[in-house]
Amino acid sequence: MFVGSGQDMSRRVRQRVDENGVVSPSCSVIGDDDDSAPKGQDYVDWTSLSYDTVLLLFTRLNYRDRASLASTCRTWRSLGASSCLWSSLDLRPHKFDLSMGASLAARCANNLQKVRFRGLDSADAIVNLRARNLREISGDYCRKITDATLSMIAARHEALESLQLGPDFCERITSDAIKVIAFCCPKLRKLRLSGMRDVNSEAIESLAKHCPQLCDVGFLDCLDINEEALGKVVSLRYLSVAGTINMNWRVAAENWEKLPRLTALDASRTSIDHIAVSRLLKSSQSLRVVCALNCPLLEHDVSFSSDRFKGKLLIAMFNNTLASKFDDNSKKMPKDIFAYWRDLISKEDKSIDETMRWIEWIISHSLLRMAESNSQALNSFWLNHGAKLLLRLMQSSQEDVQERAATGLATFIVVDDENASIDCGRAEAVMRDGGIRLLLKLANSWREGLQSEAAKAIANLSVNANVAKAVAEEGGINVLAGLAKSMNRLVAEEAAGGLWNLSVGEEHKNEIAQAGGVNALVKLIFRWPNGCDGVLERAAGALANLAADDKCSTEVARAGGVHALVMLARNCKYEGAQEQAARALANLAAHGDSNNNNAAVGQEAGALEALVQLTKSPHEGVKQEAAGALWNLSFDDKNREFIAAFGGVEALVALAKSCSNASTGLQERAAGALWGLSVSEANSIAIGQEGGIPPLIALAGSEAEDVHETAAGALWNLAFNPGNALRIVAEGGVVALVHLCSSSVSKMARFMAALALAYMFDGRMDEYAMIGSSSAESTSKSVSLAGARIKALKHIESFVTTFMEPQIFAAAALSSAPSMLAQVSEKVRIPEVGHLRCSGSEIGRFVTMLRNPSPILKACAAFALVQFTIPGGRHAMHHASLMQNAGEARILRSAAAAANMPREAKIFAKIVLRNLEHHQAECSKGKKSIIL
Repeated sequence: MFVGSGQDMSRRVRQRVDENGVVSPSCSVIGDDDDSAPKGQDYVDWTSLSYDTVLLLFTRLNYRDRASLASTCRTWRSLGASSCLWSSLDLRPHKFDLSMGASLAARCANNLQKVRFRGLDSADAIVNLRARNLREISGDYCRKITDATLSMIAARHEALESLQLGPDFCERITSDAIKVIAFCCPKLRKLRLSGMRDVNSEAIESLAKHCPQLCDVGFLDCLDINEEALGKVVSLRYLSVAGTINMNWRVAAENWEKLPRLTALDASRTSIDHIAVSRLLKSSQSLRVVCALNCPLLEHDVSFSSDRFKGKLLIAMFNNTLASKFDDNSKKMPKDIFAYWRDLISKEDKSIDETMRWIEWIISHSLLRMAESNSQALNSFWLNHGAKLLLRLMQSSQEDVQERAATGLATFIVVDDENASIDCGRAEAVMRDGGIRLLLKLANSWREGLQSEAAKAIANLSVNANVAKAVAEEGGINVLAGLAKSMNRLVAEEAAGGLWNLSVGEEHKNEIAQAGGVNALVKLIFRWPNGCDGVLERAAGALANLAADDKCSTEVARAGGVHALVMLARNCKYEGAQEQAARALANLAAHGDSNNNNAAVGQEAGALEALVQLTKSPHEGVKQEAAGALWNLSFDDKNREFIAAFGGVEALVALAKSCSNASTGLQERAAGALWGLSVSEANSIAIGQEGGIPPLIALAGSEAEDVHETAAGALWNLAFNPGNALRIVAEGGVVALVHLCSSSVSKMARFMAALALAYMFDGRMDEYAMIGSSSAESTSKSVSLAGARIKALKHIESFVTTFMEPQIFAAAALSSAPSMLAQVSEKVRIPEVGHLRCSGSEIGRFVTMLRNPSPILKACAAFALVQFTIPGGRHAMHHASLMQNAGEARILRSAAAAANMPREAKIFAKIVLRNLEHHQAECSKGKKSIIL
């Protein structure tokens, strides 16, 4: 559709406006001949649209889009103000307060008939709309609404016909408010309230007295209801007391059987029994339907006779199977159960449509409550009938039923909300019954309430990998990426949640990026930077998952994700969003070898300082992810120094000290961040002086492999400094390292523990210990260190020996053939060591150790050099280059030929020389390729 400037539109549209300033919808819009679109161009001139068509277009838009469309020209502005467009408002996704209510009053005062709202602030603001003709009010999240607020709403809307508050409990509303409603709203036809503590006789009798047209009453999930008083509301046709606790069913049956018009009763989730059901169905001439889902007393009795109550329907569960009692058909559940019930009740009843709408409503409510209870006893029901019922209700003509069914679908599959755990059987049952396609259809609806609830269900279902695959195959990623761009916060929040769950699968990450999901998620953070915790947490969580992929990580940075996530980490106070923002920054920084995101995060103003501050959070998850981000960022030299400058050493040492009883994830990341910082000698010294060694020794004693492995790495770096090495000995670190070296299941942990012990006892620490000591102190320290040295060397030797297969080493000692050395190299290789990157001084220290008097340290040093230079290691080329540039090959050749060199050290030295030759050849080959 071609759209020109607003000024041009105003000239080109012939409009007819009545004397009240309202555009007549029946008038067609005709363009001037000289303004017609040039022939041959492939577009539609909007001036050819009739007013009716434009109005229909307006009805399909949300309020923001209506406002945008109305701003394009004067004619459409007049159309946008048409009364038919303002007869209904859904204010749930908006921040609807007193000022907004006042601003909408001009359009709503005479036009508004139906409103849906959420929360106390919105309830208070409804009166500011001044909508005297308001017929229907529906609200949720009503826990804080008081008698005063509800009484004010009733007093200002005398024409009110329908009032519904729920499904959450209206705990602060009492019978006094019901009396005011009854007095002020004489035209009331429908009243449904959830979670009241007590509905007394005076309140109910007031309804009977002042509301003669009241035909639909629902007091759901209440504590007490006066059963006798309800028997006086003679206008009642539909009554629901589902979930009400203290019911006297003898009194209820005695009084309700006399109600002359009572057509349907909902007693689901109550203590109703077969006696009450039988009496009501037998004695009441008008009663046609009793719904009693999840009623334990009734479910134990299956003795109802189908001959006694022909033309009447009991909807209940028996043996976890949905049953329609009092019918003449087989026990097999019909494909369209609602059509079956419709025929069963009465084919000639003129009010059957109204009855079926009521049945849909009350069943959707009960199924949602049953889903919220999360009872495993209902598992068979959900698998066999419940899922199908919810899917059928999602096709209802009632929007609130569709929404509640989608919410129920999102809820009943969840086993543990806190740990994002779902019941796979239930999720796959939804998938098998065509639920994915149906949910995506609802998500594509123009109704934002349906979009939100459908997206929530898709998000929860996508926790299951099989369902996630089905969602992707049905085009769900494009749907969710589109919804994530919505200006409706609730829709965008649930869509972001769906992308978060889908992005767990590696196969979905690139598809999300291609669908525009990355840009949409980043924009969400900028669009709602404050007060929208759910949106921020989900958007950051999805970006964190996407950032784990190298290609998507670049896309996140390109879309402005670094700035958005840092802004979140700095300014957001919600811990869930902080945690996910820190995790996303950690994942962005994890691709240091393939892109510059690591440096980019560090260069973003306030990033490192914010992450350091987050390590002090009272929330464990926030601390864990912040420490993880600092660990990854510390691989960059500049980041490492800035982290220290912002107090990172002190913060991380304090974190390590405080996490002895924390989760293994936090312990690992705290130790890892200190490991990363300790690469710098200045930081290493600062960590030792700050008291970082004792907590690392404690973590090295952890039974968790990831924790003690990371702690061993940090202690290895710290032990390079002789002062720290002495502190490790003084704090009992030798015992911890010896234990790791001999008993850890992780070869990597054993390797780093052995190297830390080698650093500590290659002689440098001894010299440092003697400086400034008196003769007696020197003797004492010497004796103490000697004992620790013997123990350490013994276990270093045992560690290296575990890699030495006697036959292969014996053959390698006799022959230096490449094939034999290759066998040894393959036998001793520790693949994980390939990820370690050493500095020139560290490599030089191992080379120097080849000349150490201890044969054990010679063998250990040669073994370490083999690990660092084996082809295929991530940093092997870097280590080989350091050795070549320092002329270390000469020392290695000398070691390989030395008579006093242990056999294994000679073999390892020959392998290192062979590795250096390999890397040099590869380097030369690469240069030739460039020249070519």
